[in-house]
Amino acid sequence: MKVSVWDTYVKRTDNRVMHFDILVPSDVTAEETIFSYGKTYLKSKAMEGAELTARECKFCHIEKASDEVMVAIEQKGYFIIEMENCN
Repeated sequence: MKVSVWDTYVKRTDNRVMHFDILVPSDVTAEETIFSYGKTYLKSKAMEGAELTARECKFCHIEKASDEVMVAIEQKGYFIIEMENCN
């Protein structure tokens, strides 16, 4: 399975910047769908209401999904890779 990687940077309430990637099937191109996945993730991190638009989230590249990513995408439609300041 090929996945699109959306590079995402969201300012936290403590002024640090969360950096995470949103991975979706490569045929999912609707930005609002991808942003909604990011907002769901932010809600799980008690960051509900944080701004997530095309300014914070941009398409980066397409890559082959690992088994872990494929399972998550089959279950909920997306996968998050936490990079910086996500906890």
